[in-house]
Amino acid sequence: MSALTPAELGRRLGSGLLSFPVTHFADDLSFDEHAYRENIVRLAKYDVGGLFAAGGTGEFFSLTAAEVERVVTAAVGSAPDDTPVLAPAGYGTATAIELTAAAERAGADGVLLFPPYLTEAGQEGLARHVEAVCRSTSLGVVVYSRANAVYSADTVARLAESCPNLIGYKDGVGDIDTVTRIHSRLGDRLTYIGGLPTAETYALPYLELGVTTYSSAIFNFLPEFALDFYAAVRERRHDTVERLLRDFVLPYTEIRNRRAGYAVSIVKAGMTATGHGAGPVRPPLTDLTPQELDELTALIAGLPAVPA
Repeated sequence: MSALTPAELGRRLGSGLLSFPVTHFADDLSFDEHAYRENIVRLAKYDVGGLFAAGGTGEFFSLTAAEVERVVTAAVGSAPDDTPVLAPAGYGTATAIELTAAAERAGADGVLLFPPYLTEAGQEGLARHVEAVCRSTSLGVVVYSRANAVYSADTVARLAESCPNLIGYKDGVGDIDTVTRIHSRLGDRLTYIGGLPTAETYALPYLELGVTTYSSAIFNFLPEFALDFYAAVRERRHDTVERLLRDFVLPYTEIRNRRAGYAVSIVKAGMTATGHGAGPVRPPLTDLTPQELDELTALIAGLPAVPA
């Protein structure tokens, strides 16, 4: 059982940068648990608001249910005791509930609820889906609004009322109007998380909307840079943020945008470029080309210093 109540977990997540570690695979694409655990220990010396095991950057969509539980168990066993660990849940409602139960068995502190698989659904159906998952657990739940599960402000307000353990709203859409309406209605009832690819790009304007944290994939391979960037955002050092965007983040996204799925692939390439290889991505994703890896390596080598 989690040592944190859902409310405590929500406050903790909103207080710092969020780590979304990659999932390590061997050359045969099997889960490399030893390497994964070593990487969690490596990143553990950095202070983060929470660790999301087997999330989007961790290729949740390519893992079996048994693998998800194994990855989450490894993360819980390797992370510091004071670092909250959240597990993924998704697909259909029944499967999401099973994955939530697996998160409890693994000792996770909360759940990130991904969109249902494949089918589109109306707001009533999405609300019932989230309510069923929340009722099935005492863990704190963060809902991820993106793809075929985009939640309206009315739906989020309903869920905040009906689900006491709904603690967070992660935005993967970039609809400023909706985020503004949700925050205006609910204030600090929820923790608001930036969840767009390479969330650093949107961090400064989103902070003004009440989004105090975001999922940093860059943290995987450049933890110091990611934390310094986050500090500059929270302290509203606009000149520093704009310079780091121009000199690193935006050129990084230009490589990321060349092929669908590169938002994950480029993170594993960054691990390789910094000497912390995490193996290949699983299909249907594809790895960066050797030329793109060289380009990313050069970009990292020229990384500007972050002034205090």
